[in-house]
Amino acid sequence: MKSMDYYEILQISRDASGAEIKKAYRKLAIQYHPDKNPGDKEAEERFKYINEAYEILSNDEKRQIYDRYGKEGLERQGGGFHANSMDDIMDIFNSMFGGGFGGGGQRRRDPSAKYALDFEIELRLSFHEAIFGVKKEIPITYKVPCQACSGTGAEGGKMTTCATCGGQGQVVMRQGFMTFAQECPHCHGAGQTAASACSQCHGKGYETKKQTVTIDIPAGVDTGNRLRAQGYGNEDRHGRRGDLYITFFVEEDEHFVREGNDIFIEVPVFFTQCVLGQSITIPSLRGELELNLKPGTRDREQFVFNGEGVADVHSGRKGRLVAQIKMTLPKKLTAEQQEQLVKLQESFGIESHPHKGAFESAFKRVKTWFGKE
Repeated sequence: MKSMDYYEILQISRDASGAEIKKAYRKLAIQYHPDKNPGDKEAEERFKYINEAYEILSNDEKRQIYDRYGKEGLERQGGGFHANSMDDIMDIFNSMFGGGFGGGGQRRRDPSAKYALDFEIELRLSFHEAIFGVKKEIPITYKVPCQACSGTGAEGGKMTTCATCGGQGQVVMRQGFMTFAQECPHCHGAGQTAASACSQCHGKGYETKKQTVTIDIPAGVDTGNRLRAQGYGNEDRHGRRGDLYITFFVEEDEHFVREGNDIFIEVPVFFTQCVLGQSITIPSLRGELELNLKPGTRDREQFVFNGEGVADVHSGRKGRLVAQIKMTLPKKLTAEQQEQLVKLQESFGIESHPHKGAFESAFKRVKTWFGKE
């Protein structure tokens, strides 16, 4: 990582705009933030370099020096965080990890708390539950502060000043020519540590409670979609509760295949039905549909029914149902059937031997190659 340049670290081109730099930084900072990768030293190291790269490339003056002279040029100029650069980074972190992220992101944790107020669970849905929506009773287990230690994790609530950060909650780190503050790894930003672990919660600072939550799941959700249930998260020392985030996993169906709001179904059709054309009944999400096969229907040909797919979870507009033909052939023929098929083939004349017309010129050309004409 130390040998990589700043553009490689942020995974951007050397002519990236300021907006592209900030977008790349947001994405990588979320991915490698220590809160999302607890105990992962490699992620922590990468996170430091991501911040370093953004601090340089988001500053026009420093970026010009770096582009011309590299890191050595910056060191000669005297590198380091400028106040406006740090403010910009903090604004980004507040937007990423604060309460307003993505229209309902997870809340930042109080440094004195032992757990985050928001938490996430995965909920498995059957295919039809996801398509049409469902009301679900979901058992959850959430955290509440330990009454014996008031959520501190310390016996009798007795705390001492953190020896690592001296009660500041932060430690100053130096990485190359950069100096910046980082959450104290010992007290996790609280500035205090327990004199001795609480005997009731064993230093965790919390107990757990069970609850059944009733959730109305809208029609059209898909795997990976997330629903916020406000007020069903963990509880803090003031009795306030965070939010529960439910991520869905939708099971597959035996016949229907979903792609976004479109539904695909494979329709097995005997070869004579394709040749002659026929009206057949096929299943749809909401009942039955008539599929009119025209004479000469081809294998894998698709028939589209607009408005017969999945309702969009936001707009309610329905997608398509796409029926794809799978032509089937007879596995065995009786002597009588073989005879009838031979007669049928002969009745078409040259049309029943399309390869002859297609390859006639090729046969002649190949013969000339060997002097046979």
